[in-house]
Amino acid sequence: MMLEVRDLHAAYGRIPVLHGVTFAVAEGQSVGVLGHNGMGKTSLLRALMGFLPTAGGTVMLDQSDITDWPPYRRSRAGIGYVPQGRDIFPNLSVLDNLRMGCAKETGADGPVIESVLEEFPRLKRLLDRLGGALSGGEQQLLAIARCLCGKPALLLLDEPTEGIQPSIVDEIIERLARLKQSRRLTMVLVEQNLDFIAALSDRILLIQKGRITREVAPGNLQDPDLVGEFVGVER
Repeated sequence: MMLEVRDLHAAYGRIPVLHGVTFAVAEGQSVGVLGHNGMGKTSLLRALMGFLPTAGGTVMLDQSDITDWPPYRRSRAGIGYVPQGRDIFPNLSVLDNLRMGCAKETGADGPVIESVLEEFPRLKRLLDRLGGALSGGEQQLLAIARCLCGKPALLLLDEPTEGIQPSIVDEIIERLARLKQSRRLTMVLVEQNLDFIAALSDRILLIQKGRITREVAPGNLQDPDLVGEFVGVER
């Protein structure tokens, strides 16, 4: 398995947010995580990346126990993280944002950036533009492209369609689906857009109050009874 999470607990101070989360993701597989706001989706990704310390359980990456590793070490081991809100550098150009994504790699960054731009051609004409001057959709494309400059084996995506126009949502689906095939990229997707999560996920985990309560197939998201459990989830 690329990622194995066993009985994971985490808390913000004295407030517990994850209560024994257990799941696994095989190499090249995409797993979606679906649930109401406040149910622990973002906390789960932050715990996997090491920004939220674990209070119990284990996180295994490619058979190595990374439970106590800091974020920078997890990044070097092959985990890429695109947080909710994108967190690009607004005062740097698109090109310099991509260069920042190459920071952990040794050697020239030109070939790495050129390869990533082939996957995100929309960014080619924007290289001299400041990140803060891009549209929300363009910023999301940049955030994903910057993350890929670090050559992750496992990509964690938190609400990648939030506030983005439908045309770029479709573009992100297309790009990620292609990367999954061409690079055998493994992904964990937190998302509330049902069409997006169904298009990219091999399996979908439902999370409620910090616990994985159920696993469903992407096709089951057409079930109105299931969707009814997640009022406010976008179609």
